Amino acid sequence: MQYHWLNKHNNKKLIIFFCGWSFDEKPFERLVCDDYDVLIFYDYKNHEIPVKIPLYEEYYLVTWSMGVYIAYLLRDKLPDFKLKIAINGTPFPVDDKLGIPKRSFELTLKHVDIGLQGKFQHNLFKDEADYEIYAENPVGRKIPEQSEELFAINSYIANAKISYEKYYDYAIIGGADKIVPARNQINCWNRRADIVMLDSGHFPFYSFSRWDEILGCTRT
Repeated sequence: MQYHWLNKHNNKKLIIFFCGWSFDEKPFERLVCDDYDVLIFYDYKNHEIPVKIPLYEEYYLVTWSMGVYIAYLLRDKLPDFKLKIAINGTPFPVDDKLGIPKRSFELTLKHVDIGLQGKFQHNLFKDEADYEIYAENPVGRKIPEQSEELFAINSYIANAKISYEKYYDYAIIGGADKIVPARNQINCWNRRADIVMLDSGHFPFYSFSRWDEILGCTRT
């Protein structure tokens, strides 16, 4: 696992953000941090937290896509959070009713190198306008190690058993998600977390300009 401080100015509040598979910090640099420090985790070839988390007065957890699953696995190693948000992901990452359909995940694995050349990125967004924003500041990682990450995640999922105990407070779901179907997310989070629906695709972050807006959309 790798990490990046998107903002570190000795604020009183820390947002810990777990990215989705294949991502890094670059597409999130446009989000204004305000009075939050922001620590991003990504690249889940292993599941060891690579940095000591400093002491803050308040902690907030925001997770996206495969990061929802990874953060849940590591919950005992994370601080106590004032708010925990899952975005377009579930603790059951590959599941025909609660996560990514198995056939879709298998096809992604089979064609991962080709998919990462463009198709996968296009499928992240509801429309071409959002993809064009992404293309201005895309992920900086290289395809071979992104592919390696997915196979590592697949191996771990195949050998791990998970039973979900209530952890997340809110689930933000993109109604037009092409990666994790919205109906599967709703099936998962019904009675497990409060649900907030967005008119977005799998990557909803261009609907926000600030990290505080992500936290705040759970209060509407």
